[in-house]
Amino acid sequence: GPDVGTGATLFAAALAPAALTSAVVGSGATAYPLEVTGALKDMIEAPDLEGLRALDGRDVVANALTQLEFYEPSETAREDYLDSYAGTRFAESARYVRSYPTDLAVLRDRLPEIRTPVQIIAGRRDQLVPPANAEFLHQRLPNSKLALLDTGHFAWEDGADEWGSIALDWIQSGYRLAGSAARPAGADSINSREPVR
Repeated sequence: GPDVGTGATLFAAALAPAALTSAVVGSGATAYPLEVTGALKDMIEAPDLEGLRALDGRDVVANALTQLEFYEPSETAREDYLDSYAGTRFAESARYVRSYPTDLAVLRDRLPEIRTPVQIIAGRRDQLVPPANAEFLHQRLPNSKLALLDTGHFAWEDGADEWGSIALDWIQSGYRLAGSAARPAGADSINSREPVR
């Protein structure tokens, strides 16, 4: 669940603990109080959706794609992405991130209860959703591991090889290590607080 999937995945782990064996998340806003910048911050704080409705969602997404540092989507993938948000579709989808001020306050209080092992992967140079969000999760989730990649926001695309390798290792066995160790009394985490570099 990278990007906006981060919060949704963690809510699923909190509300239906038996539904997930483990999770891989990151690059999504999770800190509360909010720690976001730029266009995301503007979108969340806007008084309403009218400004976004006045824009063609294709243009908004095309602008977002300029933040890709290395990854080049195929023309077919790019067009599909742009078409998915055409017209007012992007404005309507913005309701999700506009709920962050209330939803993330609830999530913050649920994080210590989540026993699902969670691998967090985020970009160290992410200016839209700063790595403080990933660190916020790592400090509060009892069974987590943090990897900060040398990327901006699109860690899963610009750092695809490293992101995929970390996720694959986690899925194949890493989550078992995070979820199987007994926590000593008084320990605040079973995992190292040092991010993977």
